[in-house]
Amino acid sequence: MLDLRDIQIFLTLAEELHFGRTAERLRLTPARVSQSIKKQERRIGAPLFDRTTRTVRLTPLGQQLQRQLGAGYQQIVAGIDAVTAAARGMSGTLTLGTMGAMARAIGDVIELFRRRCPEVELRFREIHPPDPLTPLRSGDIDVGVLWLPVREPDLTVGPVLRTSPVVIMAARTHPLAAEDSVTLEDLGDHAVLGPAGPIPHYMEAGLIPFRTPSGRPVRRGLRVNTFQEVLTTVAAGHAVALTQAEAADYYQWPDIRYVPIRDAEPSRWALVWRTAAETPLVRAFAEAAEATGAGAGSGAGAGVGTGAGTGTGTGP
Repeated sequence: MLDLRDIQIFLTLAEELHFGRTAERLRLTPARVSQSIKKQERRIGAPLFDRTTRTVRLTPLGQQLQRQLGAGYQQIVAGIDAVTAAARGMSGTLTLGTMGAMARAIGDVIELFRRRCPEVELRFREIHPPDPLTPLRSGDIDVGVLWLPVREPDLTVGPVLRTSPVVIMAARTHPLAAEDSVTLEDLGDHAVLGPAGPIPHYMEAGLIPFRTPSGRPVRRGLRVNTFQEVLTTVAAGHAVALTQAEAADYYQWPDIRYVPIRDAEPSRWALVWRTAAETPLVRAFAEAAEATGAGAGSGAGAGVGTGAGTGTGTGP
């Protein structure tokens, strides 16, 4: 008889069609994945996958097994998660703070948390980038999704949820908008929007550097409070802004263009909460993030204008 782990391995491989990615996603070795599939094929008496050095494909029998096992497996897992949550006394309300479309970008984490903790009410609050830490310290949110680094003695940094390239947002009439890509050194020649609020200096620098690689200052043009202000100010040509590549999917204005920055380090987004206010619900949300491998499912390889929306140093 197959155990749940073997079924999970089969269904994941049927989705990924790649032994290495399946192993990484399930935090196993490729050899363990291969052994499980061979064991299942021996039990059934026929191949479930056609394997070559280049491709992995489901056989017709494998396709049938995928259809029949999929729904049942999800029901079993949901039932176990619900009973586990009940046993832990998981109930109440958890308030999650996000920027822009980040809640959509981490939908898999939210879905798993809700499945594991069906009695918990998950609420959402918007975090404004110029003041990312006050909502945590005031108790307005229980856990926030913030870009790194966050180096505060009273805050805990949890799992990384997303990694994303940083790009330039510029008006189509702006000189940088005509380029296929730019460098961080180019920022020294133009005004860049900055956040207007009590944001730590190092967090602002984490997305919007204060100096170019050669040491030239990066001049702040206007300081803005909301992403709407970012869009209107950039569209007017007063300054450029730095943002995640995926933002182009959600904030595509006809007079704005997104341009890759060739040498910019990707930004990383993680769960952050106040250490003294950590609760079982906060830990459960962090565990859901770890279970989904959220940091690996990033926008790092996405081109400009593709992927799920995230935040920016001056807005979502």
